[in-house]
Amino acid sequence: MLYLDHAASSPLRPEAWDAMAPFRADDYGNPSGGHAISRRAKNALEDARDLIAELLNADPLEIVFTGGGTEADNLAVKGPAFAGGRRGGLLTTPIEHDAVLHSAAFAEASGCPLNMLKVDTDGLVDPAEVASHVTPDTSVVSVMMGNNETGVREPVEEVAAAVKAAHDSVAFHTDAVQGYVSEGVDVESLGVDLLSLAAHKFGGPKGVGLLYVRSGIRLEPLVHGGGQELGRRSGTHNVMGVVGMAAAMQALESEREDFRVRVAVERDGFEATVARLLGDVVFTAAGAPRMVQTSHVRIPRIRNEVLLVRLDMAGLAASAASACQSGAASVSHVLEAMRMTPAGARECLRFSFGWSTPAGEGAEAARLVAGEVEALR
Repeated sequence: MLYLDHAASSPLRPEAWDAMAPFRADDYGNPSGGHAISRRAKNALEDARDLIAELLNADPLEIVFTGGGTEADNLAVKGPAFAGGRRGGLLTTPIEHDAVLHSAAFAEASGCPLNMLKVDTDGLVDPAEVASHVTPDTSVVSVMMGNNETGVREPVEEVAAAVKAAHDSVAFHTDAVQGYVSEGVDVESLGVDLLSLAAHKFGGPKGVGLLYVRSGIRLEPLVHGGGQELGRRSGTHNVMGVVGMAAAMQALESEREDFRVRVAVERDGFEATVARLLGDVVFTAAGAPRMVQTSHVRIPRIRNEVLLVRLDMAGLAASAASACQSGAASVSHVLEAMRMTPAGARECLRFSFGWSTPAGEGAEAARLVAGEVEALR
């Protein structure tokens, strides 16, 4: 099968699998225990934390391990809003991942003021517009690094700087789950206080992620219990998952530039071939900054769910929206925020490339897509 749904989940990297091997059988201890077997698990956990912190230019104590990107986003939004018993204000955009939007909606229902910003027709947010809505009562601003549907790269650095210039005490969060796949993350260069990652998007295991929390940022934890992660996230650590995530991050960083060049060639080849064979396709936000691994395309007069079924049967995996919405009948909230018509949104597909994409797969997939479209027409 041609796999062009890496934005949903990427195959496990061999480096991650190898790093996880000892924890599948021998090093099974609970890292919160006190005996030798537990100490081995604890040492592996902290070694992984040190490595991840170094890769992100953070302090190890600023890394909080979570059960994935969704949990990290929840903690990043709700944590500052409810810290210290407050009901702080929230500021975000309508193109965020559901984990951010639903967390913000929950907080609003619990008494936190919520301000939803607008984006332009490319899905881009205006840093000055964000800053104009920040007040001393705002607890957290959340703007994603790269959109999980369209691939648009938001001006996170500029937004963070604008927010801090408006009110330095306001926490700024970015969901970098998709952005980190193709761009290195330096939390100091980005200027963020909170940053979410999910391991399975870049070749790590599913069910593990992290939240970077800048020193001094107060969080109300979502999960209470044993007080792990300095009380910010209780629960027995997924040592094998964390070790695999660290190994996948290290492998990704070692090939970062090669990844960007190689994947861009496949994505651009896919788009060029689709455009040549079909002619009337429209690539979403083609003139805006985009992550190299994502192509979001509208194919006029073709319903996306019909084409997806045919592509699946023909051996090509793609999607119509984010994985969290794939089974939903509603129109993508991202495309709606970009003021695309419902009819147009139902003609859109997302094709996403990744670390395991072989040379030539982009053009091969494009020919398959064109063939199925012509058959439908």
